[in-house]
Amino acid sequence: MERCLVTKTSLPLSKVYRLIEPGPVVLVSTMRGMKPNIMTMSWHMMIDFEPPIIGCVISNRGYSFDTVKKTKELVINIPTVELAKKVVGCGNTSGRTVDKFKKFGFTPTPGTSVQAPLIEECYANLECKVIDTKLTTKYNLFIVEVVQAWIDRSQKHPRMIHHQGNGAFVVDGETIKLPSKMK
Repeated sequence: MERCLVTKTSLPLSKVYRLIEPGPVVLVSTMRGMKPNIMTMSWHMMIDFEPPIIGCVISNRGYSFDTVKKTKELVINIPTVELAKKVVGCGNTSGRTVDKFKKFGFTPTPGTSVQAPLIEECYANLECKVIDTKLTTKYNLFIVEVVQAWIDRSQKHPRMIHHQGNGAFVVDGETIKLPSKMK
């Protein structure tokens, strides 16, 4: 079999993630003692549907890693494009020294199943409990179960942002409908 790569060039392996980024950029909120925190995360994936199980990659260099490891809970908050600058700001700021809720004007709202706060301004909030840490040490991967989900139904066509690296983001656009057996 001949390879025909006339129209393609090699892509550095360090850039592959930009092609398969799994979903929207989200804000993960945590609570350590009485101190709430927010981190920006774009490396996550659905693992199962019922109950909803999500894999979350959280850098072991960040403040949130130790909090999630200790408390075994978090909230995945799904922002819309209108919050993009604040989302990036949270990602470029350390929660060790800054109260991100105050700095970025987010409203912490109590959850019903976890101590970590929901972010009121976000389109949706997923209260999660860590159920598996077998891959945490090697890959920074936490497996969480969504135990309560909230959505702002007043937002009819929310648009999320997707990270492409180096400060570039794609915004959700046109929705198309195609036949599918999945519900």
